[in-house]
Amino acid sequence: MSAGSPAALPAWSVVVPTIGRPSLRALLDTLAAQPFGAALPAPEAVVLGDDRPLGTTPLDVADVALPLRVVRVGGRGPAAGRNAGWRLTRTPWVLFLDDDVLVPAGWAEAFAADLAAADAQGDVGATQGRLRVPLPAHRPPTDWERSTAGLEGARWATADMAYRRAVLEAVDGFDERFPRAYREDADLALRVRTAGWRLVPGERVTTHPVRPADARVSVRVQAGARDDALMRALHGPRWRDRAETGRGRFPWHVATVAAAAAGAGALVAGRPRLAAAAGTAWFALTADFARRRIAPGPRPGDAGWRTEWARMAWTSAVLPAAAVRHRVAGSLAHHAGAPAWRPPVRAVLLDRDGTLVHDVPYNGDPGLVRPVDGARELLDGLRAAGVRVGLVSNQSGIGRGLLTRAQVDAVNARVADLLGPFDTVQVCPHTDADGCACRKPGPGMVLAAARELGLAPWECAVVGDIGADVGAALVAGARAVLVPTPLTRPDEVDAAPAVAPDLRAALALLLPAVLGTPAGGPAAQDPAAPPHDPPHDPPHDPPHDPVGGTDAELAA
Repeated sequence: MSAGSPAALPAWSVVVPTIGRPSLRALLDTLAAQPFGAALPAPEAVVLGDDRPLGTTPLDVADVALPLRVVRVGGRGPAAGRNAGWRLTRTPWVLFLDDDVLVPAGWAEAFAADLAAADAQGDVGATQGRLRVPLPAHRPPTDWERSTAGLEGARWATADMAYRRAVLEAVDGFDERFPRAYREDADLALRVRTAGWRLVPGERVTTHPVRPADARVSVRVQAGARDDALMRALHGPRWRDRAETGRGRFPWHVATVAAAAAGAGALVAGRPRLAAAAGTAWFALTADFARRRIAPGPRPGDAGWRTEWARMAWTSAVLPAAAVRHRVAGSLAHHAGAPAWRPPVRAVLLDRDGTLVHDVPYNGDPGLVRPVDGARELLDGLRAAGVRVGLVSNQSGIGRGLLTRAQVDAVNARVADLLGPFDTVQVCPHTDADGCACRKPGPGMVLAAARELGLAPWECAVVGDIGADVGAALVAGARAVLVPTPLTRPDEVDAAPAVAPDLRAALALLLPAVLGTPAGGPAAQDPAAPPHDPPHDPPHDPPHDPVGGTDAELAA
């Protein structure tokens, strides 16, 4: 396969998790400046997983010359942002970039060659870019600059990593229990390699500038020690060897903290000699740690050396305690081990109109509620098995002035009378023009339902009849099954990760141990199969783009 033959290259998309750093715009500008169409076709989509809190001012990216889509993930971490992004694309390859890298001139041609080579080898699951971290030439690098430069040798860092879609589907993507950008990429790489795929370094070079950081950054990143505990619970005590990560200095941190604790205990017990010995040991370990961090850095006479030395002194004194505290917290949280990703479904969140009850547009009359066949029996079966049941419903009729909230609540109460109680009921009264995060395909209602139930989003599943239901689930990190009606658009059916002919089959796909596997196994339904709803029912709300919003909304 020739890298100079764009038609021979597979389609690809880009996913960037972001917290809105200024560097995001620089990345997008360098990506848009690549000569797509010559050596490499342009990406079909560039999905930004906006990981800031819901309701934050939209990202200012509307004028970037790329096929951008923005989805709001709600502050759940880069793993969630990456998952939402790749699940909303359809291309055979997905390139993950961090929001603080730059793709320099010549990157597109090299990526085309990397992609062609990886795609031609059926056992290659991913190709990694080579990171280069520019360091100051006029002085030795600071501790933070050296830490960033360590990415140049990092194995399988998703700062620039293209994964085959089939691989991501096979392992269910990134483990969202890793909330930080620290071990989630190592965990994914380990699971992918365990599944029999090869990960290969490419020839493309991606620039990773050192981003600005405050004086506490080295202490703050010790929270990643919690992720080390999760890695151990998932992959065993030799996970570092298997994942090809460094071992760090944690045993020395334990010794430092132990010396400090021994000194404090001896003082309380009135044993001054023992306290002095322990204090001396603590001081020696701390001083050695500070010396090791200071020695490679700026020297007297270099710009900013006094500030750097002072920062190394005080952070070296508090960093060991922070690392140990986070590791202990992680170990306690995962002392009983951790189930493989993804954990099983513990709650099913259902759309109302067209899924649980026959659709009556903008219905405010409880007397018009008609459940779909078998709905009560199915929901009672879930409840008996300990599965939580929730309702998540767009009700833009309120925002349009066609209904009152009291009318919607009365209809929901009638649904509960007929189908049994719901553990959570979430209603969005807004219209598209309101730009809220709760209206499906936004994730707000799914996330709110999970919080109310005391569950993680990935322990939930959403069943609905239009693409907005699917989009809300995927962005929130929940599973999704589409049950089409005659009014479900064909493109929504095509884009859904799972399709079922009726509610029973949908729930059986999600919970086969509870309801049994549907006839024919868990394969997607043929879109031409008969739907479960009467053909004359009109749509209950204007449907949405199945990938999470209209292009105008997503680019806003």
